[in-house]
Amino acid sequence: MATVVESALPGPELAKAAPNPAKIARRGLLGGLVGAFVIAIGMFQTFDGRILIVPVLSLGFVALYWVPVLFGFLASSDLRAPSDPGGRPSVAQVAVGASTGALAGAAVWLFGLIFSTGSLSDIFIRLTERASELLTFGRGFGFALIVLVGGWALLGAIGGALAGASPRLRHALVGAVVWTFGAAVLELVVEDVLDEVGLSFVSRFLYEINGGMKIPGAIVVMVLAGLASWAFRGGFSRARTRIRNLEGPARRKYGLIGGAGALVVIVVLPMLLGSLVNELLANVALFLLMGLGLNIVIGYAGLLDLGYVAFFAVGAYTTAILTSPISPRFAPMLTLDFTTIDGWIIFGTVLLAATLAGILIGTPVIRMRGDYLAIVTLGFGEIVRILFLSDWLAPTFGGAQGVRQIPPAELGLVGVEIAGINPQSIVYFVAVFVVIAVYVSYRLSKSRLGRAWSALREDESVAEAMGIDTVKVKLLAFVIGAILASFAGMVFAVKVGSVFPNSFALLVSIIVLVVVIVGGMGNIPGVAVGALVLIGVLGGPTQPGVLQEFQEFKLLIYGALLVFMMLKRPEGLLPSVRRSRELHQDEFLQDAWLDPADATESDEDRA
Repeated sequence: MATVVESALPGPELAKAAPNPAKIARRGLLGGLVGAFVIAIGMFQTFDGRILIVPVLSLGFVALYWVPVLFGFLASSDLRAPSDPGGRPSVAQVAVGASTGALAGAAVWLFGLIFSTGSLSDIFIRLTERASELLTFGRGFGFALIVLVGGWALLGAIGGALAGASPRLRHALVGAVVWTFGAAVLELVVEDVLDEVGLSFVSRFLYEINGGMKIPGAIVVMVLAGLASWAFRGGFSRARTRIRNLEGPARRKYGLIGGAGALVVIVVLPMLLGSLVNELLANVALFLLMGLGLNIVIGYAGLLDLGYVAFFAVGAYTTAILTSPISPRFAPMLTLDFTTIDGWIIFGTVLLAATLAGILIGTPVIRMRGDYLAIVTLGFGEIVRILFLSDWLAPTFGGAQGVRQIPPAELGLVGVEIAGINPQSIVYFVAVFVVIAVYVSYRLSKSRLGRAWSALREDESVAEAMGIDTVKVKLLAFVIGAILASFAGMVFAVKVGSVFPNSFALLVSIIVLVVVIVGGMGNIPGVAVGALVLIGVLGGPTQPGVLQEFQEFKLLIYGALLVFMMLKRPEGLLPSVRRSRELHQDEFLQDAWLDPADATESDEDRA
């Protein structure tokens, strides 16, 4: 009888944890610290100029007021047992979320009270009277105390309720908010597409003339997005899992369908976008091309190259000195036209220069690994930039003056001129090289060379012991990556019409590396997603993105996103199957070493 009663009681895996005051305090103070940081660096004040929903919500308040919701959700999630799917939020979860939000709001209020005295202005130069006015709504810190403590407690309670809600409901609510926020932030793109397809009346219903969503438009988007998220919850994940589990002809069939769909999008999308959005798309395509090249070096071969911008510079400068009529030393007046011999001469010269650069940079570092390889390649990247900048080579490369008046590329048979003043032509021009890079990357990943790169990435010593010529495969990775980067440099020179040494700083290599890591190393669609999210939304080192308000905080967001990805999802947003298994296998082995008893038990359970 005792056994029956004990079995009826909830086990430890079903028992919900009791509220922990120490954890609540820690979460609340951490949330307050995050909120104070957003104010201290000026993000709250800068973003307030962008109205999302007229007249009730600005981007600045979104940047600050997401804090209590998130930390209330995190604090309340501790009260749910690991095997409890949720369904109805408990009173304890709502109370914990409210307590966490109230504590975070009190911490932000205290920070605002301190900086209003001017004692922090020497440390945080962005703390101005405007920040104090926004934080207090212009009514003093007594009113701000009520709003920050009471309002943040309410937002924290919402986060706590989300933690206890059913996954389906939570997915629908979060989807509704995210899609509405996206429609408001990407107003420029949405309006551009709607106007091009003749749906300008929808644009007028959604957005104000001077910017910002209308309240009825926001409500409609939120309802539709919530219903779609509710109906199709997990559909994309299930479809992706089903496709990834396919093998042989069935997998190739879906691959061909996906490739054909991507080609249709590449052809049709630029026609639906205006010049401004096409300019952003051209920047995305350039970094995508460089990302595909770096993905071969890092994602396939596992060689951490921080000087990748050198190959980008080689392609740009080779094109410049062969085509510019005022080239410092050469003035052959060649035209980048692939319907004439001149264009193929330039193309072949760029290809040859990139190959030589890949060999010259790859050969000295061929026996290095890990951090040493990264440091040396970083040094080579800086050497190349300084050489282009030097007075010694100024007669050839122009020094600090660079090379100017690079003529547009041409397609003589159809009379099309490819230049920066026509962003749509640049998009199509670089898309050709992107398609070539995707095809080459895919074929190489399935080839014998691709399998050699995978073995090299996993363990170089074992790969060498198995008979793989590591020197040869490393050099091939460097050379192929260099060629793809040089293509991007060639397109960049044609797009801008001039090249200068400061366009090839180390930061370009870092941004391309972040694109590959965040998107998913070793996976072509992942690199595309990384380029679209980072370059299209935030922008490149000097190129603006859709969110121009993020321009001065771009590197901060890059760094925070990179840290988050390394901690929570190291395989990237859209990882390759092989890379994901490698990382999770490493985590499993580490956990097994830390707790052998649990590892043994899990092995027995699996048996």
